[in-house]
Amino acid sequence: MVLIATFAAHFIAMKILKFGGTSVGKPDRMKSLVDLVCTNQPKIVVLSALSGSTDALVNICNLLHNHQKETAQNAIGELQVHYKKFIETLFGDNVEAAKETTKIIKSHFKYLHDFTLDMFTWNEEKAILAQGELMSTTIFYRYILSIGKKASFLNALDFMRTDKDGEPDYFYIKNNLSNEIKRLDNKDLIITQGYICRNVYGEIDNLRRGGSDYSASLIGAAVDAEEIQIWTDIDGMHNNDPRVVEQTKPIRQISFNEAAELAYFGAKILHPSSIRPAQEKNIPVLLKNTLNPADEGTKITSESESNQIKAIAAKDGITAVKIRSGRMLLAYGFLRKVFEIFERYKTSIDMITTSEVAVSVTIDDLSNIEAIEEELKNYGAVEVDQNLSIVCIVGDFLEDKHGFAHKIFGALQEIPIRMISYGGSKNNVSLLIESKYKKEALTLLNKHIFGLN
Repeated sequence: MVLIATFAAHFIAMKILKFGGTSVGKPDRMKSLVDLVCTNQPKIVVLSALSGSTDALVNICNLLHNHQKETAQNAIGELQVHYKKFIETLFGDNVEAAKETTKIIKSHFKYLHDFTLDMFTWNEEKAILAQGELMSTTIFYRYILSIGKKASFLNALDFMRTDKDGEPDYFYIKNNLSNEIKRLDNKDLIITQGYICRNVYGEIDNLRRGGSDYSASLIGAAVDAEEIQIWTDIDGMHNNDPRVVEQTKPIRQISFNEAAELAYFGAKILHPSSIRPAQEKNIPVLLKNTLNPADEGTKITSESESNQIKAIAAKDGITAVKIRSGRMLLAYGFLRKVFEIFERYKTSIDMITTSEVAVSVTIDDLSNIEAIEEELKNYGAVEVDQNLSIVCIVGDFLEDKHGFAHKIFGALQEIPIRMISYGGSKNNVSLLIESKYKKEALTLLNKHIFGLN
């Protein structure tokens, strides 16, 4: 415990900087990171795979699973050519450094090719997917050294691990990360991978898509970081979905709880799980834009401006399941039996509404919907409706304040609303609508709540 405390004290001013795939996806983008990371303050840089790499690796896994080995070999070859050109462009006239880096990356592609020579199982898929992050960090680390800067390389597979439930093993991560950093000669700039980890059996695993944000937050919590920065290609978190609504504006300050609600319900800039480790240690999270680093971005802290609607998000691919039963009236244990069915099939529920004769829930995972529906029929008539969206209005809704419902439902008076969830959290009002009305709903809310057309 003394060693851990000493480590935390030594790195009290350390910052965590996470860069997504688009931030390192092109040679000029990767070069632009140098000014952001090569400063006097100690930092750990967490990188995603180059943009497009994970999708390419997923495709290779699918080809191998379908026994299309020759096509998989061609796909691996095409990806290798892309990486070779990337390295040559990045290093430019420094031919020797480019050759050395290409040689290292070639070993990763040799590793990928070996999977085409034998029987492929899905247990090996995650080892293939991990190569994206391992290669991006290797290239960036070698480039930093080639321009005369100092840095250290840290393999996330040596300290990032999940437990038997697939959740991060916080104690293991903290202790092993501390030990790994102590062995490094240079502790001012440390480069490591996001997303990848090992499971409780020591096998290569990952924190799922978007997990690099989670990695950054876990690392930040482990070293008691001063700040965690998530760098993407947009000026922070916006008050509405800029992919759907034309007029949006960045949010400059938001609370952990509000940011978590937005991330879960569709704000793609941040991975939903990444808030919790930072929140538990009260470490500020800053969302910044690598294309516009001068912009202040969005700061996420424990503070919140009360009595305000902050933002709107929408989550697609929602299915509503309604169980209607006369036996539900005053029936003790009815809801428990219903929820146990979803629990058995590891299907999480987003929204819940109940009446005396029915209960409705929403889910976004249909992998076991037929089995769930069949079991639910034991308790009443079951209706399943798909192609729905949850619209989430996030802010600080104090119980003794008035006017929020009027603003929200006044804006949506022409939109058919299927379900409403309000009161479960002071930070969230959720509405279920048909997906075909999503754009109209977001635009109307943008106009009536924020005055933006």
